[in-house]
Amino acid sequence: MAIHERAGQRAQQNDLTNIAQLITAYFVNEVDPRQASQRVSFGTSGHRGCALTHSFNEAHILAISQALVAYRQEQGITGPLMLGRDTHALSEAAYVTALEVFIGNGIEVHVQADDDYTPTPVISHAILSHNRGRTKDLADGVVITPSHNPPADGGFKYNPPHGGPADSDATKIIEKYANALLSSDLQGVNAVSYEEALASPLLKRVDWRSQYIEGLSSVIDMAAIKAKGIRIGVDAMGGAGARYWQQIAAHYGLNIEAHNTHVDPTFSFMSLDKDGKIRMDCSSPYAMASLLEMKDSYDIGLGNDPDYDRHGIVTPSVGLMNPNHYLAVAIDYLCKTRSWPASAAIGKTLVSSAMIDRVVKAHQRTLLEMPVGFKWFAAGVADGSIAFAGEESAGATFLSLQGEPWSTDKDGFILALLAAEICATEGIDPGQYYQNLCAQHGTSYYQRIDVASSTEQNARFGQIRGYKLKLEQLAGDAVTDILTKAPGNDALIGGVKVVIANGWFAARPSGTEPIYKIYCESFVSAEHLQELAEQAQQAVNQWLS
Repeated sequence: MAIHERAGQRAQQNDLTNIAQLITAYFVNEVDPRQASQRVSFGTSGHRGCALTHSFNEAHILAISQALVAYRQEQGITGPLMLGRDTHALSEAAYVTALEVFIGNGIEVHVQADDDYTPTPVISHAILSHNRGRTKDLADGVVITPSHNPPADGGFKYNPPHGGPADSDATKIIEKYANALLSSDLQGVNAVSYEEALASPLLKRVDWRSQYIEGLSSVIDMAAIKAKGIRIGVDAMGGAGARYWQQIAAHYGLNIEAHNTHVDPTFSFMSLDKDGKIRMDCSSPYAMASLLEMKDSYDIGLGNDPDYDRHGIVTPSVGLMNPNHYLAVAIDYLCKTRSWPASAAIGKTLVSSAMIDRVVKAHQRTLLEMPVGFKWFAAGVADGSIAFAGEESAGATFLSLQGEPWSTDKDGFILALLAAEICATEGIDPGQYYQNLCAQHGTSYYQRIDVASSTEQNARFGQIRGYKLKLEQLAGDAVTDILTKAPGNDALIGGVKVVIANGWFAARPSGTEPIYKIYCESFVSAEHLQELAEQAQQAVNQWLS
């Protein structure tokens, strides 16, 4: 897809969402469940949509929340529900709706004490903390967020008692119940007024922010960062964790300078992403343009998306790091410095860099290669069988210094702070660290291509069967494997991966946009990568035709 002419430039007035119109649409626009685009649909990160297109409206949240109540009853989940939200405008509206339903159904709901926004990893950490040592009255949680999506979008994500994203078995049930409620004009939805919800004894206010921050020293060597006086620059992107950085700095005595800490639902401080849209993607050099301009002012620059489940790492040596490069660095460093059980595996998505495979092999650890979606890692991190889990889109988490689960959802804070720890203990930044890995394991050339698609084309990915594909050579190398299932758990990947001796490519549809993605990697050269990418696109076009 072509790069927009204003990509990386500061947003202008006509780029901004009309928040008044958006919130009005949330409460006023009616939903027609007969139209597929207006039904509840859970992708890899929950249900997402926009009130202006009738895909994320009050009716959706009433239905999803009531469906979740029924699911909890079926599963015997009787503990409190941890409810958080990010700083998208629709997150605020949906938070109110969800709270009215949960309290209306007699559920004890925990929220941040000062009515502040709550990052995804903080909800995960709160669930794990409550459930530790318990066998009954287990907690679960909801995070109302569309992650890094544009300002007009909304999202609703469910985290069961293991603390991570719900798996497909759970979301299919919730989705089915919610759509049945939509089709019956919401008959069966129980809700109280917002005033009643706020006054209810079922609503408990908890200072998760302080609890999370005080516990960070159990997962990151905060003392080393302080001792070396690492200068840290942060682009808070106006997100749910914006207020955390000042408290982290004060609690641990760190040298942190945070930018864009104010909440602005239009996100007017952002620079435009590659397609000319405002998108708070901390792995995009266009969205991170303002922090990149300051890269030489800090020892390390850190960015996070609005719900803080992603991380962006900016170094003086290379600028914004490729997410795959930083995952490889984080894994290598953690394997050297953490005394995790030898049996604990390293998890990655099958579209992440094969550099990770080489790093994990060098440390003689087991690699688990999973489909895209963090839900595949949550249970393994929760029981300690997975020490580190990461995905190519700049999301990861890992066990504490004591080998205990810290968060089972992606945690942008600890991956960001780990970069500062690396600077402090290694004397080099993560970009320089990655160059050392290349000298040891070879240079990776990696690319992701977004191809405009349609619902019909994306659906055809599910019909691809590896044994039926006639592809013997690719970019001058013999094809050694064609995968439609992930090696780590034998689950369908929703697409296809083709492996050759010196590289691979994978193709899969997006769960949130009308595109499909082609991922390519070569360990030969940039020219070989280009040849691999061109032949991959030709093959995928043929398979989808």
